[in-house]
Amino acid sequence: MKYTQLGRTGLKVSRLVLGTMNFGPQTNEADSHAIMDAALDAGINFFDTANVYGWGENKGRTEEIIGNWFAKGGERRDKVVLATKVYGNMAADGDAWPNHDKLSALNIRRGVEASLKRLQTDYIDVYQFHHIDRHTPFEEIWQAIDVLVQQGKILYVGSSNFPGYKIAQANEIAAKRHGTIGLVSEQCLYNLAERRAEMEVIPAAQDYGLGVIPWSPLHGGLLGGVIKKEVEGGRRASGRAADALANTAQRAQIQAYEDLLDKHGVEPGEAALAWLLTRPGVTGPIVGPRTAEQLASALRAVELELSEELLAGLDEIFPGPGPSPEAFAW
Repeated sequence: MKYTQLGRTGLKVSRLVLGTMNFGPQTNEADSHAIMDAALDAGINFFDTANVYGWGENKGRTEEIIGNWFAKGGERRDKVVLATKVYGNMAADGDAWPNHDKLSALNIRRGVEASLKRLQTDYIDVYQFHHIDRHTPFEEIWQAIDVLVQQGKILYVGSSNFPGYKIAQANEIAAKRHGTIGLVSEQCLYNLAERRAEMEVIPAAQDYGLGVIPWSPLHGGLLGGVIKKEVEGGRRASGRAADALANTAQRAQIQAYEDLLDKHGVEPGEAALAWLLTRPGVTGPIVGPRTAEQLASALRAVELELSEELLAGLDEIFPGPGPSPEAFAW
């Protein structure tokens, strides 16, 4: 495994991030534990989760699965850089009681305590805001975070799904009003088929020293060889991938992508991950394996070297927006 610093911090993390969103809803506890053991054995030390994972009446279940894995011992907790998130409504029926969601100081405090209990740990390495809160000022948010850092319950803070201006606003307020480090990472939707983050989010993250952690690196399976699987195995696409393939132009784009990678003898899913690892500012993409086989495929991407010819071909099929602000200014 290869490692890098998380943004401007001294924290060293693996270039693949183990996403745990499937643990509980799609992968049972025993298999989830086996995947985490395999990831740790392979050198992946950065695990990502969220308080809402498990979904519906099972919100919090994913954190519980991770907590039970930590409880097995074997230095599991000490070896893992643990990231979780706060913001979402934790009510099973979807109707949150006032102050039981978003980023008020009260809910941040409540969210940390609940996550620590489920995770069976006394600290969280990277505590992430899952979304922007349009009604809570950053002065209040950072005041709550300062207390938790002083108590040793969290070490670093990251954002997720933030626009560029909110990254700037958060860190300017942290630096000028509190003298603290502010956000150290941004977790955003970013992949070959969805490159809008290059317009504002990634430039802001780079300027403020945040590590970029792309989620959905295969764009809901669309970049994982979906047409080939459909033809060879009769496996029909679903969700975002199915919607894209229903569009004639997008299907042709994905077919061109798969044809290019077939020409170069590279697996589509591995190429999509390897491409992200070449992008400026990217710490490492989140991979969310449901099986050990999917984890093994992701691990191969770390060692995969994409030729300049192949990179140029990928840019031709999936052109990015171009440099900011030139791309939209003139």
